[in-house]
Amino acid sequence: MTNILSYLTLINVINVHFYFVHGFRKSELDSSYNGLSYPFQYFTRDEWEADPPTNVRPLTKPVPYVVIHHTYIPSACNTTEKCFRAMRSMQNYHNSLGWGDIGYNYCVGSMGDVFEGRGWNNVGVHAGRANNFSIGICLIGDWRVATPPEPMLETTKKLISVGVENGSISPVYKLVGHKQTMTTECPGSALANIISTWDHYTKEILKF
Repeated sequence: MTNILSYLTLINVINVHFYFVHGFRKSELDSSYNGLSYPFQYFTRDEWEADPPTNVRPLTKPVPYVVIHHTYIPSACNTTEKCFRAMRSMQNYHNSLGWGDIGYNYCVGSMGDVFEGRGWNNVGVHAGRANNFSIGICLIGDWRVATPPEPMLETTKKLISVGVENGSISPVYKLVGHKQTMTTECPGSALANIISTWDHYTKEILKF
């Protein structure tokens, strides 16, 4: 019994050491949240220090559409802290527009990490009338000319797959760029060209 307690104490000491010395957060040690497992680094609203939302409406699921965005501003982020700042910057800006929270359901950084926005269960503010029928995923950065990093693209595909698996996104969903829902350059020409080769992409212009 003494040996078992000593072993457990040692494990706890090691975990504490890694947390404080190496700066790992919960999501870097265990890529799961709310009972869902993620095949990528996942950061919650609490971790990027989001303000509480003031506009929350339940999303009817599964949604038939996934809408892809880019930020344009803020620019691409390639460290966790830079992405945290980008998330807070977006939330502050979107709140100033009266949206009551960051507009996107999820955002993806250049390293392939996912940052929780409104999540799977809440209606976003990102694509006009398509909001009620879609999950909005934003790839942080300006992707008009530059090509998004491969980890970012692969994680975006995996995130969509998770949404299908957990019942948030229809298995027969249609994938579109933001500019197919309203007049905008988003998600940028380079990114739009890439997603046009992905499964489920449609050239359809969404009108509701």
